[in-house]
Amino acid sequence: MAKQGPRKKVPKELAVINADNCTGCQSCIEVCPVDCIELKSINMGVVKGTQQWCEIDLERCVGCEVCVHIPGKKSNPYDLLVCPWDAIEMVPTEMVAQVVAQIGGPPGYIEEHWDRLVGTAQQLAELRAGA
Repeated sequence: MAKQGPRKKVPKELAVINADNCTGCQSCIEVCPVDCIELKSINMGVVKGTQQWCEIDLERCVGCEVCVHIPGKKSNPYDLLVCPWDAIEMVPTEMVAQVVAQIGGPPGYIEEHWDRLVGTAQQLAELRAGA
C-alpha cells in the first residue's frame, strides 16, 4: 500500500493518461510503485457498452516514469515500454493542468470531475512554481 500524507516535494513532471488512447489494459497499474493509477469505467448504454480507461491520481504521482517505461540496465540501450497504446506521457508539473483539461474520455467527464482533475493539477503547478 502506498504511503499516505503530505508531499515532501512536488515532482518536476507528472504522468498523464490520454483517455482517448487508453484501452484499460491495466499494464500501467501493474507497474506503478506508488499505487496512484486506477481503472475507470462508465456504462455508455446498451448500444455502446462500457468504456474503460486508466486515470492517474496526481496527488499521489511521484513522477517516477515507471508507467511510461521500465528503466533498462545501462548496458541495454532499449527501454521496455509499458503502455502498448502510447497513452501515457510525462508532463512538466507547471503545464499539467492544461494537459489534464484535454485528456479526453466520455463526453462531459472532465467537466463533471473538473475540481478533482484540473483543480488538483493547478494546485500542484502552483506549489511547484512556489518551490
